[in-house]
Amino acid sequence: MQMPNTGVLEALEFGLARGEQPARRAPVRLYVTGEKTWRDFETWPPKGYAPQRFRMQPGGQLHTRPPTASQPDHYRYDPADPTPALGGVRGAFGGGSVDNRKLEARADVLTYTTDVLDHDVEVVGEVRAEIWFRSSLRHADVFVRLCDVDPRGRSHNICDGLTSLSSADEIGCATVRLWPTAHRFKRGYRIRVQVSSGAFPRYARNPGTGEPRATATTLLVAEHTVYHDPARPSAVLLPTAEGTAAP
Repeated sequence: MQMPNTGVLEALEFGLARGEQPARRAPVRLYVTGEKTWRDFETWPPKGYAPQRFRMQPGGQLHTRPPTASQPDHYRYDPADPTPALGGVRGAFGGGSVDNRKLEARADVLTYTTDVLDHDVEVVGEVRAEIWFRSSLRHADVFVRLCDVDPRGRSHNICDGLTSLSSADEIGCATVRLWPTAHRFKRGYRIRVQVSSGAFPRYARNPGTGEPRATATTLLVAEHTVYHDPARPSAVLLPTAEGTAAP
């Protein structure tokens, strides 16, 4: 057991004896990735940040404008060859922020990316996605990841989340809650959203049968569809700082 620093304790006791109060600290202290600095906030979620919708568009685009009429995107999920986990929450299967280009090259991962940012965009708070989705099977997962793409094209994960569906064979809006974040997307970079159906073995693969995942013996291949039209506008909601919102 590490012993307390007696010099610090003595100084604190001396200060209190003189009627001095310890220096006030902000209730919330966050490390803002991208900016690489610690910041103090009075509340969580912090004030001054409002959800901004980044809508998925045809051709793999991501934009704040409303989507246009378009055909949906498709991908196949095979639990016998599950979409692998790459990076993510630290301490979980070699997590952290890593280059996702190899993952994004897989046929079972969709990506949607903004144009190059002409100013910094700061995101601090709760992140969620609304994905209009349908599967060929009743049971399916939706995994969403937010990434920062640098000028060299390297795509580094910021936060992600997964939700499981039990009526996925019907068109519906899947709400995915990603991990909270504090990140600054720099001018010259791009914002990217991944949509897939797993991150194995961080999340157990979905066999598509409804069986318990740990004991499932049958694995079914699923055909998944993601919609991004005016009636079914898939989007990620990012809490952006006033004055840094994307156009």
